[in-house]
Amino acid sequence: MSASGTGALSSEPDVRVIGEADIAACFALMRLLRPHLASEAEFIERWRRQSEQGYSILAFWRDQHPVALAGFRVQENLVHGRFLYVDDLVTDESERRCGHGARLLDRLKAEGRARGCRKLVLDSALDNTLGHRFYYRQGLLAMSLRFNCLLD
Repeated sequence: MSASGTGALSSEPDVRVIGEADIAACFALMRLLRPHLASEAEFIERWRRQSEQGYSILAFWRDQHPVALAGFRVQENLVHGRFLYVDDLVTDESERRCGHGARLLDRLKAEGRARGCRKLVLDSALDNTLGHRFYYRQGLLAMSLRFNCLLD
């Protein structure tokens, strides 16, 4: 299934940081990665709240549809120092294997360097073996496991 609904590839995608005018158009693509998002309104509200904390979305666009995107923010902690954290990385299924993910990561690495970060960090589900292979090919290494629990 494709989020953009486009057919044949018609042009090279352009890239931009997403603002208020474009965020709704990113919902279908983000939902491929985050199917728990119940609605476009919920997605937009979460994006607004996270944006207040430094979260941004960088997206590749083709024919006025986002075809790949990455959500990211700068963070700092005692483990990594200052680092660029990638919250989200997804490519439309019809555009996979076109190099968008690698180009997004290259852009994010450059962004991290420009913002004074020492590392790029992302989490990946344990069962995302295809993603893991991709990350290894991009020079990312699995350095830890992240544990969590619900706080009801």
